[in-house]
Amino acid sequence: MAKRFYHIQVLILLIFLQCNCSNKDIDSQVNKKVLAERVKKEFIHAWNGYKQYAWGHDDLKPLSKSYHDWYGVSLLMTPVDAFSTMKIMELKQECDEVKNLIFNNLSFDRNIDVQLFEINIRLLGGLLSAYQLDGDKKFLDLAQELADRLLPAFSSPTGMPYRYVNLKTGNTKDPINNPAEIGTLLLEWGTLSKITGNSMYYEKAKNAVQALFQRRSELDLVGSKINIETGEWINTESHISACIDSYYEYLLKGWLMFGDDDLKKMWDISIRAIHKHLADTVKGNVWYGWTKINTGERTHTYFGALDAFFPAVLALSGDTTRAKELHKSCYNMWMLHDIEPEMIDYKSMITIADYYLLRPENIESTYYLYHFTNNPKYLTIGKVYFESIVKYCKNEVGYSHLKSVKTKEKMDAMQSFFLAETLKYFYLLFTPENTFNFNKKIFNTEAHPLNIW
Repeated sequence: MAKRFYHIQVLILLIFLQCNCSNKDIDSQVNKKVLAERVKKEFIHAWNGYKQYAWGHDDLKPLSKSYHDWYGVSLLMTPVDAFSTMKIMELKQECDEVKNLIFNNLSFDRNIDVQLFEINIRLLGGLLSAYQLDGDKKFLDLAQELADRLLPAFSSPTGMPYRYVNLKTGNTKDPINNPAEIGTLLLEWGTLSKITGNSMYYEKAKNAVQALFQRRSELDLVGSKINIETGEWINTESHISACIDSYYEYLLKGWLMFGDDDLKKMWDISIRAIHKHLADTVKGNVWYGWTKINTGERTHTYFGALDAFFPAVLALSGDTTRAKELHKSCYNMWMLHDIEPEMIDYKSMITIADYYLLRPENIESTYYLYHFTNNPKYLTIGKVYFESIVKYCKNEVGYSHLKSVKTKEKMDAMQSFFLAETLKYFYLLFTPENTFNFNKKIFNTEAHPLNIW
């Protein structure tokens, strides 16, 4: 009976969102102040679970009440990742605890092979954001040491980075990389160059992007896997999903952050190709599918949780019309199972990957759409998303991934981005606009705010 009532509520909400209600009528359904405090409370719940069962380690495993370290030793992934959210939420005690932990325990003098992309967006981005938000130079010192240890990754013949680099020896491995991991470095390395005055960091990141862009197809599309030693494409399918997604995000954000006209040109060429060859409309709903980079032939009608970042990027670029249309599709995907699946076939609206990893992208786009349109219906949508996650993912000590959005069976994992991104975007959606100056910051793809230069 309760489940039936819930579905009736959802149906009413769908009708409500599609009607021509006034902003005042919609706004009356959402108490922003109450929801912001609820989000902060859930952050503290998850953080306290980490403190109790995973303190000093990378991630909390909430079901077994234990921890996971990515590389056998801890790089304090969750504390570094969560710090910028704590600063925005003004959680002074938690910030002080994290600073002490990081300054006393974080060491990069480790004989471990780390993934450049993940370490860059979570740790380097997290430390640089922490420095700008907090002002303690120890954050900057750690960030520069980390970047220097990651530099050998760029030692390929093309200048595009290897996927893995050893923090102690500088040895590299895995020349089969992808646009997302090659292109999602500009904001962090550029920020480090601006702060230190050493242009080398930005040049390394930009050269990698330019080398990748030069190898686009005649249709101006990039594939999803490339050999960074030979420059040859290994996989020639194009899309906006995993392995490509944040490459496009950083072309736009890099231009907005640094005023680099080269990046603006690459973004303009790329977005035209995306709209021409990837955009698709099915039953009046806008999606972005998969095609071959050389022919434009449609290969799959796939769209997923990671693709849901794109309305935010479109809105940031000024294209709120397409952003709103795509966001509507993202909402429909979420409501298939009352919480978002990893991947669907949008032509049939059948779920083809039914897990949920506490991903933030759909919430991120909702926040951006609300910021740029000031339409309170996005508050209502955000409330639906938030209550879904609380209902299905919360547990005794934190939040869990879902093995299946159909059965709602939980997985024993809570990655750091839940605190860095998912809860941050919820909080920013519901908190007053003056809590955070959107016009002076750009979020890296891990939601760490960095200064616009």
